[in-house]
Formats: sequence, structure tokens, C-alpha cells
Amino acid sequence: MIEYLRQEKDGSISIRIYVQPRASQNQISGLHGDAVKICITAPPVDGKANTAVISTLAKLFKIPKSAVTLKSGSQNRNKLFVLSGITLDDAYGILEKEIQ
Repeated sequence: MIEYLRQEKDGSISIRIYVQPRASQNQISGLHGDAVKICITAPPVDGKANTAVISTLAKLFKIPKSAVTLKSGSQNRNKLFVLSGITLDDAYGILEKEIQ
């Protein structure tokens, strides 16, 4: 079982994210425990890092930003996002390529 991705009852996908703000570039940098680690250049101030993560996830999964929702962890490095418009298999395939 892939712990960082989960299919929700409504068909959306939840993804656990660990955020490293103030990085040198926006990128997926592997796994951090049971979460996908995303490095973000934005500082963790006024929601800028959260906005950057939403943009990064939308670009990665080729879905609109409006299809990415922060469900929990708005002021924490550990976050839970919900993705709409993508299947679990597609999301896993994309992440598998990025994490290697």
C-alpha cells in the first residue's frame, strides 16, 4: 500500500506532503517518512509556501490549480492535499517517475 496517496470515497486523491520552504528551487525531492517531500523557494509567510505547493502539484499532475485543495496542515510542514481530476494509478505513475 502506498501510504502517501489514498483514494477518497468521492473519487478524489489525497496526498501527504512534507514541505521544505526557502529551497533553491521548486521540486519533488523524494519521500520524507510517509509523505512526498516538496522543496519550495517561497518562504512560509502569509500562505506563500502553500500557494507554491498548490502550483507545483497542479503543474506536476497537469490539473488546474482549482483541482488542488489544502485539506489540513496550513501552518505546518506536514500537509494533506486533495486532488481532483486524476486517478490514483495516474498519480502514482507520475510520482514514481519524479521520486526516482
